[in-house]
Amino acid sequence: MLRKSLFYANDESNKGSDQGFSELLRRADEDAKNRENQVNIDEFDDVDDLEEVQNIAKNPRALLDDFKEDKSEQARLQNFDTTNESEYKDDDIQVLEGLEAVRKRPGMYIGDTSPRGLHHLIYEIVANSVDEALAGRCDEIKVTVFPDNSIKVEDNGIGIPVGIHPQKGIPTVEVVHTILHAGGKFGSGAYSVSGGLHGVGAAVVNALSEWMEVEVHRDRQIHKIRFEKGKTVEPLAIVGDTNKHGTITHFKPDREIFENDVVDFDLMINRYREMAFLNPEVKFILRDIRTDSPIEKDFHYEGGIISFVEYLNRHKEVLIDEPIYFTEEQKDIFVEVVIEYNDSYVENIYSYCNNIATLEGGTHLTGFRSALTKTLNDYARKYNYIKDNEANLSGEDTREGISSIISVKMPNPQFEGQTKTKLGNSEVRTIVESVVNQQLAIYLEENPDIGRIIMNKCLSAARARAAARKARDLTRRKTVFESNALPGKLADCQSKDPEFCELFIVEGDSAGGSAKQGRERKYQAILPLWGKMLNVEKSTPDKVYDNDKLLPVVLAVGAGIGSDFDLSKIRYHKVIIMADADVDGSHIRTLLLTFFYRFMRPLVEAGCVYLASAPLYRVFHGQEEEYAYDEEDVEKIKQQRNWENPRIQRFKGLGEMQPEQLWDTTMNPEKRHLIKVTVGEAQEADNTLSLLMGDKVEPRREFIKENAKYAQLD
Repeated sequence: MLRKSLFYANDESNKGSDQGFSELLRRADEDAKNRENQVNIDEFDDVDDLEEVQNIAKNPRALLDDFKEDKSEQARLQNFDTTNESEYKDDDIQVLEGLEAVRKRPGMYIGDTSPRGLHHLIYEIVANSVDEALAGRCDEIKVTVFPDNSIKVEDNGIGIPVGIHPQKGIPTVEVVHTILHAGGKFGSGAYSVSGGLHGVGAAVVNALSEWMEVEVHRDRQIHKIRFEKGKTVEPLAIVGDTNKHGTITHFKPDREIFENDVVDFDLMINRYREMAFLNPEVKFILRDIRTDSPIEKDFHYEGGIISFVEYLNRHKEVLIDEPIYFTEEQKDIFVEVVIEYNDSYVENIYSYCNNIATLEGGTHLTGFRSALTKTLNDYARKYNYIKDNEANLSGEDTREGISSIISVKMPNPQFEGQTKTKLGNSEVRTIVESVVNQQLAIYLEENPDIGRIIMNKCLSAARARAAARKARDLTRRKTVFESNALPGKLADCQSKDPEFCELFIVEGDSAGGSAKQGRERKYQAILPLWGKMLNVEKSTPDKVYDNDKLLPVVLAVGAGIGSDFDLSKIRYHKVIIMADADVDGSHIRTLLLTFFYRFMRPLVEAGCVYLASAPLYRVFHGQEEEYAYDEEDVEKIKQQRNWENPRIQRFKGLGEMQPEQLWDTTMNPEKRHLIKVTVGEAQEADNTLSLLMGDKVEPRREFIKENAKYAQLD
């Protein structure tokens, strides 16, 4: 800052100070001659930093040259020319006909064109079938993934109408798939409750598909129509007779829109397992026929969301024998809630509206949280669990160790955005608050033993939170830049802009050394971890602050943990786990992912946590080389490069790689393979940790029995 302020005072806008500045430089030259050889080498850990200081000592005028370059770049950016000399004419106005707008700006309709957007296409079509189930006309939905990554969705609903639409003069099924804002869910005739209300779902999927075929079984006839890139290429025609009813939609996402069109079947399993919990009257059948051994999964849970919360807690010790369940309808809004407490220290609350997962919450979730905190505080005061001079329980205290599902069904939900991740209806909050306040209060009065268990859990959380705050205050890095002492063995980066900064968490000092030498020090920081890492399965925030393995991670990120975590204070916008591709590395990844999920979940939700994918093999022939991530990659390289007998080097760990190799393969933004961690993936890591390290022995034994056959011994 001193350098900058000095030269800002002596740039071209302050010519009157030239004489004083010349005198300053003269003195600097004189001092340099006297001090050139007096630099204390021991004070510098970094050779580059030492060289920079020595160069400055020899030639202080170089600073001015650097500054002039910086100033010219700054001036260029400040004077960036946005003018356009072309005329603004009538033909500059583009009119996008039909579904062209969707293909032009797909992100406006499905969020983005990443794998997330790709899977959103499937969700949209399945949502239409689920709406049929909500209307009581469907009890089976089948989803099949084909070898070409096309998807077929079949239901046994009533079938999309196939007659001529009175306004458009074309078949109604064609209207639904080619015209935006056309659907049967704007009024209350065909559907009293539905997830699709914008009338854009099927049309958007059609627009973003290379092709789509829709087959409708209705009125004892099979009707079929085909589209390509949103346009009708084969008009609706009767192609046969049938005794069935329902709609079959077969489509292939367009590679022009989606660079990666590979369907993640595991992701589908997780999604439609949820849907089966939410719709106990419907059976979901998922099929993946892309391999020689097709996979089929059937999901049907008659217990509904009670079964859902039991599934969430399957590897945990629950505190209540039977989940708390209640439901009520007010003003045409149906509210369904299930609550269970376990012995963990994190909350798992899932919210839904008309079967749509509201990943960003909304008014129903706000109402639930508010009511839960108020009801438990009222109960604690009434029965003297909290004294008059003591503070109320916080929301975090009441939700520690909770697993809960909040599902609302209503005629006219207002979602924020087409991707429907947040519910916006203001009236829902009041209704959910009312239902939870009344029903939970009655339950606690009728079940005082359970009330005592919940109170003990909440009070324990409050004490742990107070202890964590004390520990945090003692160990906190005042700000991410204030402290001179870096946490652990952190080698920080030079940039102070979090948006461009990356933190690599590496396994061991050996890999850490290679990473430090190979990194781009301007924006890449390295934090080696060593020793046995804390298992956070049974850890409270105060234990994390007291742990010498995790505390450096907490301090390096710089945003706190738990309820105190503040996303705006993070030091790095990319936190990258870089571990070996072996059992120990997998263990470390699982532990770290679980830690981030439980104590820094907003970091995961913001898409700031990544896994680095390091190669296992170096394949080289003469002076040429390639890197492979598995044995299949090795064979591909042999075939593509036509190498018959190349030399192959297997890396046992990152520490075996030279700094240049580590940079080229794993750290270079232009070449590396980073996997962004989603909440679902972090949650799966959390479930795995609970299974392998929890108190329940039987599930762990079964897991070992099932997976022992896959273990490989070196």
